[in-house]
Amino acid sequence: MSTVPATDKPVKCVVWDLDNTLWDGVLLEDAAVTPRADVLAAIRELDRRGVLHSVASRNDRATALAKLTELGIAELFLFPQVHWGSKAESVRAIAAALNLGLDAFAFVDDQPFEREEVAAGVPGVRCYDALDAAGLPDLPAFTPAFVTDESRQRREMYRAGIERDQAAEDFAGTSEEFLATLDMVFTISEATTDDLKRAEELTVRTHQLNTTGRTFSYAELDRLRRSADHLLLVAGLTDKYGSYGTIGLALVERGAEVWTLKLLLMSCRVMSRGVGTVLMGEVQRLAAAAGVRLHADFVETDRNRMMYVTYRMGGFREVSRDGAEVVFEAPAGEVPPVPAHLVLRGLAPVPAGVG
Repeated sequence: MSTVPATDKPVKCVVWDLDNTLWDGVLLEDAAVTPRADVLAAIRELDRRGVLHSVASRNDRATALAKLTELGIAELFLFPQVHWGSKAESVRAIAAALNLGLDAFAFVDDQPFEREEVAAGVPGVRCYDALDAAGLPDLPAFTPAFVTDESRQRREMYRAGIERDQAAEDFAGTSEEFLATLDMVFTISEATTDDLKRAEELTVRTHQLNTTGRTFSYAELDRLRRSADHLLLVAGLTDKYGSYGTIGLALVERGAEVWTLKLLLMSCRVMSRGVGTVLMGEVQRLAAAAGVRLHADFVETDRNRMMYVTYRMGGFREVSRDGAEVVFEAPAGEVPPVPAHLVLRGLAPVPAGVG
């Protein structure tokens, strides 16, 4: 029996048991275990939609990973946890490695005990019986409104991130010196129709680096994009390892004397790349060029404290508060410098000597 908390949040990663779940049989009793074709088909379909996958298995690690490689499916699973310890702790380790909230996870296992242990140890994780695994792609939580190019490439982007992280670990120098080796290019542009599917996805999937937690549908974003009173910006990042994809979104309401940053968000995948204030700074430069003051909406949630700190560290001051809803005002004439380790390609000119 599956254990599924009531939630409409999308699943971003599925963690799979192996024995009698991903394949029929117990690997250490029968080396010729056979993968379940219907489960593999579900995994590949979810992978196409941008849902990530990992493994939590009580097994011999070398034997299990070798079998996944032999079957030609090892590349589908990020940060596999194969050991004799707790599967709840395995799910926690995977969440930490992917930098995703636990409420974005699903867990699949044939054993009721294992599902109950995960459900009790990591509340919020949706636990499914292996018998139900083939039907996961039919469930709303696994069905995004759109499947974008970035959805299809999400696993490869994470694998590139793993390669970057390993390079950083092996680098003999400071983190700033390592970032300088990456040849990073940060691009900011006005959103086009082609950007809107990914923009909607970002508002739904991004929680930690999101100033308001508000979500917008494709139709709403398209209306705002075409509105003369609004500016919708998207940001992308590349480095020598490849593209991070579209990783930022800013929605600005343009008034005659005051512009208001209604939403600012950044993908958690770039938290360690030193680019957290670049999009905010671009909006500040654009407002300054238009000769207007800049306000910014902020709504406190249980996840976005870092964005509050970003505003305050950037010199923004509170001008009003109503419970969790805050309005900030940007400091006049002060714009965060462009980090030295990247090239910015934006809409507003950057004064000489600030980046």
